[in-house]
Amino acid sequence: MSGDRRTPKWNDLEVVAGNGLLDRRVFLAGGAAFAAAITGYTLSEPVAAQQLVDAPWSTTAGLPIPDYGVPSRFEKLVARTLSNPSGAPRTQHARTPHQLLTGTFTPNGLHFVISHSGNPDIDPGTHRLVVHGMVKRPLSFTLDALGRYPMQSRMTFIECGGNSAPLFSREPVQGTAQALHGLGSCAEWTGVMLSTLLEEAGVDPAATWLVAEGADSLAVSRSVPIAKAMDDAMIALYQNGERLRPGNGYPMRLLLPGWEGNMNVKWLRRIKLVDMPAMSYYESRTYAPILPNGKAYQFYFLQEIKSFITHPSPGLSLTGPGVYEISGIAYSGNGRIAKVMVTADGGTSWAQAALQEPVHPKAFTRFRVPWRWDGTPAVLQSRAWDEAGNVQPTRAQIIAQRGETATAVTNAAAFPSQHYNGPTSWAVGPGGDVTHVYA
Repeated sequence: MSGDRRTPKWNDLEVVAGNGLLDRRVFLAGGAAFAAAITGYTLSEPVAAQQLVDAPWSTTAGLPIPDYGVPSRFEKLVARTLSNPSGAPRTQHARTPHQLLTGTFTPNGLHFVISHSGNPDIDPGTHRLVVHGMVKRPLSFTLDALGRYPMQSRMTFIECGGNSAPLFSREPVQGTAQALHGLGSCAEWTGVMLSTLLEEAGVDPAATWLVAEGADSLAVSRSVPIAKAMDDAMIALYQNGERLRPGNGYPMRLLLPGWEGNMNVKWLRRIKLVDMPAMSYYESRTYAPILPNGKAYQFYFLQEIKSFITHPSPGLSLTGPGVYEISGIAYSGNGRIAKVMVTADGGTSWAQAALQEPVHPKAFTRFRVPWRWDGTPAVLQSRAWDEAGNVQPTRAQIIAQRGETATAVTNAAAFPSQHYNGPTSWAVGPGGDVTHVYA
């Protein structure tokens, strides 16, 4: 065989940052070569296939195919965590297990959910969406009528404004990526552009806002500037190709790519055009935290640039010294991710990560960087840049602007601040265990 196909000498690979971070171009060395180097992986010999022994599942017929596919029973631990599993009359949270997923899109059954009064059991045949207020022609749409309009898809994340709020705590809250960052997910959303419906209704030029209202028992509503409604807002009917799940707004929800999750009103039934914000309960209380300067942080809708490492992270221990892949997700409400830097020495030195293609605007982007861990303590952290030139701030910058709390709990509702987009630091101990630290 011509050419030199020997496995590279990984100890000779270029180290581009302190504590063993390798050049991202290592990923171009070849799949088999890289897999051989990754700790915990072994490559089979070519003759291994001749030595297969039939396992029990290879000797009998398998289980019948269900009418709706579900994960293998061996994946039962890949699940959301619930803040209110009994469904008591209060807000319920279901958090995405980021540390157990890879790629960029979140499966529908693992997409985060927040319901303030449970999921309404809506009959799609009788549900209506009304567009009224400061319009020339008030309109009412059935689900069937909306389905006749031209459809578009948006690959975008939705993130609760209170996601990552435990990082406002004065001391690091110990939790997994799911516990700290699980109120954010990414999917393909398909539906009708809101601008299409508003143009048909004829918006009064004096209208500057709209009020979106849901059909849940609390009639949760939020005010949205007309400019966003006419830009990329959507009435979403499908999620990852199937009808919305009840927890994500069945049969229709408002989708505002890159903006605060609570504004993406679920179970949408009303859009009223107005000339001022409605000052509804959530936008005047929950999403208007008081800043250190005494002013309210209100009507700041954008989910700013952010990243965090998912592998390794708490709950995923390293098995011993060797070559590992550091991986995580980055996203920005301002557009595409342009660059992610990773450190293994708490910020003293940095290496640029590889970005998994395709990189969609306002969507999760998976980043990866190879790392040769020598078994000594390490502190991992990521920092992202987007195409608009925005840089993920440091934790010190975030705290200076928005304050912190002495409370150390993982319930985001207990924190007075929203929109934490600073870094997350994971400490790797000599034994391979990973914990949450501030660096």
